[in-house]
Amino acid sequence: MIDKNIGPIVFGTSCLGNLYQVLPWATKLALVEAYFRHTPLPVADTAGKYGAGMALACLGRALRELNVAPKQIIISNKLGWRRQPLRGKEPTFEPGVWKNIGFDAIQDISYDGILRCYREGLELVGGGYHFDLLSVHDPDEFLAAGGNKDDILGAYQALFELKDKGETTGIGIGAKDWTVIRDLYKSVKFDWVMFACAPTILHHPSELLTFVRQLADDGVFIINSAVFNGGFLTGGDYLDYRLADPVRDALVFDKRAKFLACCQKYRIAPAAAAVEFGMRLPGVKATALNTSHPARIAENIGLVTHHSPAAFWAELRQTGVISC
Repeated sequence: MIDKNIGPIVFGTSCLGNLYQVLPWATKLALVEAYFRHTPLPVADTAGKYGAGMALACLGRALRELNVAPKQIIISNKLGWRRQPLRGKEPTFEPGVWKNIGFDAIQDISYDGILRCYREGLELVGGGYHFDLLSVHDPDEFLAAGGNKDDILGAYQALFELKDKGETTGIGIGAKDWTVIRDLYKSVKFDWVMFACAPTILHHPSELLTFVRQLADDGVFIINSAVFNGGFLTGGDYLDYRLADPVRDALVFDKRAKFLACCQKYRIAPAAAAVEFGMRLPGVKATALNTSHPARIAENIGLVTHHSPAAFWAELRQTGVISC
């Protein structure tokens, strides 16, 4: 069922929550409008964490202004954060990241907590829209901060109960640390999985590729995210959400230089190659891409259909940039 409904691109909505910058309403509306101009059934990936609920509220408002019926869009909502009153000048959950959002957010991952997040999400998006896909937001970060695995399993129990009631179609997971996904998969049989930070051109260990093949064999729908390693792969300064260090990260700096040189030789856009690599892996059916520029929506859609010559991939293997 998930295979049938989701196309090769998933639209990220963090920019609707004023990620790094305040976007005017006209730009946010134009972004959502572009989803429908370029795809027959858009898939929007959102979360209560994005702008402390602002992304959900803006998505719902845009859909209503565009007269979009609930059946005309697939919404994926990552649960685990709820809106709280803002008591200072800055939110406490990710200071400096979200601009002019007016609220704070608190993590709430447990059986009851995830249901609170689910209900709040429905209220924020409004308009009778529902969430076709649900997941727990960044359980790896929850565990790293001292959270309890039993609370995560309780959250998934609640989500699968929602699925049994027909309130959602698929239950999944999204995480930066793929090993946490693998560990939880021993207890939770996900319908879909979203990988962030790996597998990418810079990072695709054999153990991860083995796990991806296992998921594919089990019929799990796989979405690749953060295929640019936080922008580093295509020339940025940040590597997987931190400032890259030329000494500490010498190996990936070397791989990036070889990758960019190969792209230039074959006249291939680095972004297109990055997306294509992620989509070449068995079982990967979609890529999640985010932009704050409406004009780039069409460009992003083009990325997921790009095909490079076999010689390009062979040279990347020969130079040690990729291993598969």
